[in-house]
Amino acid sequence: MTTWLLLALLIFIFQSGTILVLEYRRPANAMAWLFILFLFPIVGFILYYFLAREYVRRRKVRRRGGLDEQRRGEILTKSHLINEPGDIPGGGFADEARLFRTLRKAGASPITGCNKSRVLTNGEMTYDAMMKAIRGAKHHIHFATYIYRDDEIGRMFRDAMIEKAKEGVQVRLIYDGIGSVSLSKSFFAAFEEAGAEYACFFPLRPAFMKKRMNYRNHRKILVVDGTKGFVGGINVGEEYLGRHKKLGFWRDTHLELEGDAVYGLQEVFLKDWELATKQRPSDPGFLPEHGCTGGEVVQIVAGGPNRRADAIHETLFAILATAKRRIWITTPYFIPSAGVVMALKTAAMSGVDVRMIVPLIPDTKLVHAATMSYVDEMMSCGIRFWQYERGFIHAKVVIVDDLIASVGTANMDLRSFFSNFETNAYLFHPDAIAALERDFLQDLKDSRELELSSFRKRSGGRKAAEALCRMLSPLL
Repeated sequence: MTTWLLLALLIFIFQSGTILVLEYRRPANAMAWLFILFLFPIVGFILYYFLAREYVRRRKVRRRGGLDEQRRGEILTKSHLINEPGDIPGGGFADEARLFRTLRKAGASPITGCNKSRVLTNGEMTYDAMMKAIRGAKHHIHFATYIYRDDEIGRMFRDAMIEKAKEGVQVRLIYDGIGSVSLSKSFFAAFEEAGAEYACFFPLRPAFMKKRMNYRNHRKILVVDGTKGFVGGINVGEEYLGRHKKLGFWRDTHLELEGDAVYGLQEVFLKDWELATKQRPSDPGFLPEHGCTGGEVVQIVAGGPNRRADAIHETLFAILATAKRRIWITTPYFIPSAGVVMALKTAAMSGVDVRMIVPLIPDTKLVHAATMSYVDEMMSCGIRFWQYERGFIHAKVVIVDDLIASVGTANMDLRSFFSNFETNAYLFHPDAIAALERDFLQDLKDSRELELSSFRKRSGGRKAAEALCRMLSPLL
């Protein structure tokens, strides 16, 4: 018996040591996996092997999905680049040279000046704009989405793309292997027959066997003819029109772009297509000359394991740390890094108006419990929280002062920062920021503010559940 106990102890020490060595850059991940290993010896390590090994394989993926220097050079040549903070209209960046340099370097993408944006509020407005763009396509349609449903909305988009493919338009669709796991090949039979192409990004079974389960493509990108682009929180499905039986009304934010920023979205899509299919389609029509459609400044920032750094996390941290007057955040999931926590706490304690809108009605109970575990400590520092009551809020928006705003696919959580393939658009123009501000103020009216004294009275069982989910949150 003593020999077996000693052997079991040695195996446990080996497994724990392996996790600590491989996850030394991510202490929160290490603690979560050690907790699982403690509860489920052997089984926990097997799960770690298949579900978490990608963190040590990032360099290989980066090499395979490295930047296409030729394409990047063409984008830089065709774009109106903002090279100095004083060149951003409005004058707010004149004294923010440090933030400007951080965005240019950490964002790994140009800040461009010839753009026009439109904030799309909720699913109906977004789908109308996207369908109009698709039906007007002349050269190509490039569509990437995390969730693609086989429902009325999914079939509407599929059929519209089939019609364009029959007209000779190039059509490419990427959907995620887990987010769209219920999609069948038969759904795309007519799609293929029309000459359209589709790709499943890391399908479930191969992804599990190749230890890529955590590589999820969470992007929602549409590029039409290289001149019009869309990015934001809305996938393809009826729930985004408020038809979900449990969640009801669905509050979300998307963005329509024209100009230089569309080149950035195109570059992201083509890299993902190469990673999913091993194909490298090339056509001068992917990056067409567009003239200068508007005077807005926009930066597209992509994050993911095939990028050289955690660009979205690093740039968002820099933006938050710059705030002087306000930080307004809308996010469905709030599981922040230690750096983001410190940036928000420091801002609030210095007098910055920090407000956060999170869901009251969750779509994922475990993630919601982890989100609520941060509320007490954040409110103690002066951060104010609202819970959205009208339905489910899924928008991913950050507004800092009147300086900059972010709209995109990334949640304010560890998975979006460090694991998922994500894309955000940073907006610098006062009109774009004002449009997001109006939506935020309306969302506040549709929400109730949490009071710290009342929140602390929640049951001990709920507090324990929140603590447990927080411990596991790096893996959620």
